[in-house]
Amino acid sequence: MKIIIYGASEFGYLIANEFYQQHDVVVIDLEENKTDEFDKLDISYISGNAADIKVLRQANAKSEDVFIACTSDDEANIVACGVAKRLAKVKTICFVTKEEYKRTFAALRDVTDAPVATTIDSVIWPEELLTEEIFRIITVAKALDVENFAHGRAKLLEYKIEKNSVLVDKKVRDCEFPSETLIVGLTRGGELFVPYGETVLKEDDKAIFMGSSHSLDILAGKFFHDKDVNRTVTIIGGGNVGLMLAKDLEKLKFKVKIIEKNAKRCELLSETLENSLVLNGDGTNLELLNEEDIAESDVLISVTNNDEKNLLCSLLAKQLGVKRVIARVAKLFNIPLFEQVGIDIAVSSKFSALHEVKNQFNENNIGILATVEQGKGEVLDIVIPENFEAKKLMEIKLPTRAVIGIINRKKRVIIPKGDTLIMPNDEIIVFTRNEDAQNIRDFFNK
Repeated sequence: MKIIIYGASEFGYLIANEFYQQHDVVVIDLEENKTDEFDKLDISYISGNAADIKVLRQANAKSEDVFIACTSDDEANIVACGVAKRLAKVKTICFVTKEEYKRTFAALRDVTDAPVATTIDSVIWPEELLTEEIFRIITVAKALDVENFAHGRAKLLEYKIEKNSVLVDKKVRDCEFPSETLIVGLTRGGELFVPYGETVLKEDDKAIFMGSSHSLDILAGKFFHDKDVNRTVTIIGGGNVGLMLAKDLEKLKFKVKIIEKNAKRCELLSETLENSLVLNGDGTNLELLNEEDIAESDVLISVTNNDEKNLLCSLLAKQLGVKRVIARVAKLFNIPLFEQVGIDIAVSSKFSALHEVKNQFNENNIGILATVEQGKGEVLDIVIPENFEAKKLMEIKLPTRAVIGIINRKKRVIIPKGDTLIMPNDEIIVFTRNEDAQNIRDFFNK
């Protein structure tokens, strides 16, 4: 397979370096943007603009190839993906830096007659991925099993219900699990079964959940980590990452302080956030940090756009005695430095985005996506046939106990409810017991 990368940026190099040994990699960009690092890789380089059809034709792309636009110019990326899709019908992955583009393309996927929506197969906003990664670091407890589906947009998690859990002796329907989360299986006394709403959860049950990746992150933070730690968080930097992170942490009733230097941005943060304390100040000001008792924070996260500032804020936090410090790093070569001087965790939006790109290349087995509990349970991947009559989920009478946990429809992941339509050509992910799996397959393929 050929991978065409538009953008000789640091991230373009990361992608090329990741895939050039297994695939034919072509990088497109102006010659002056090319760094010496690219010369060390066995790749092809085409000088020019990938939005220029003449330049793109030099890459000789075919329908089975992948086109990744990752320049710093959102509009150039979008246009280039459109040209590549029209020219060769390649799979297109478009990087954006603005939330409005990510939001717009997500909305357009629901409009079947929107031509622009068909030109981009996947939109990646690195700051969103970085936010989700930091959120997991803070909140997600260790699961017994983890399976990723739909290129990482949905997953399965398995947890043991501990003695002191608030879930013990509660009926499933009363547990108030996050939206887009379903409990699909329980193992009790070595036996796996599919629970009902009336099923009562017991100590030592092993519960299996399916849902959107982000909703399961919230589930883990709400029910499966130590409630006595990581409950007070200080965020330095009120940009996109800081704001999104604060909003997510508020959902879990964290005590959040956010320090932002720009007064106008502070006004926006105050208007948007419900319970977070917004402070207008400099995160490198030791006097401010002392006045606000930052040392009492369980976690401090520095997510400004400046590596030097993030490093200094993190070092000050460590000196004050903050239990855990997480720092955002823009320049990848700075990550070893952050780790060497004692920063607990250094995170990069580039690495988060690279992981997402790698997920795009993962191919699942047809039929069975995963097995759980030593093969007692199966996760089935079923494409609804053309002749299937569209029905609401509540109207479908399955021949045995199973849960339709995920619908993958035109690149959109849906966590279904009772009134969700199951339609022809939907790809559904179903959890059931091993002995019931064939009955489920036969039901949807009859």
